[in-house]
Amino acid sequence: MDDGHPFDQLLAAAAAQPDRQVLLFVFAAAQLPSDATPAQRDRYDAGAGGELTPLMCVEKPLDELTSFEALVSESRDVGPPWQVVFVAGLGGHGDEPPSPRSVESSLHTMIERVKHGAVQGLLALSPRGEVLTFE
Repeated sequence: MDDGHPFDQLLAAAAAQPDRQVLLFVFAAAQLPSDATPAQRDRYDAGAGGELTPLMCVEKPLDELTSFEALVSESRDVGPPWQVVFVAGLGGHGDEPPSPRSVESSLHTMIERVKHGAVQGLLALSPRGEVLTFE
């Protein structure tokens, strides 16, 4: 594991927590809104802008995560192409993982945040593992 990679740093931080952790992932793509202005279209065509659209989500216990590359490979096997994955941790209680209800609620909240562009506090990574920032 390369401790310098943000994903590996997140795995290490989650493993160090006193409560059992899972990681939550929302995979998204940028799409051009149907009512886009010409300036928005030009920006989108240049590879910037657009609206984030959640495509799929998943919860993974730490023992199912070996590397970012493996996560990307698995995502490509089961879902559509994506441009950004948002990641957050969720803790359980002691040795117990978070409840299914807590996981479902947290994933729903993440999906809504992505839809509305409220992604502050979430780790955002490109398919190549690059950290992405949003204004």
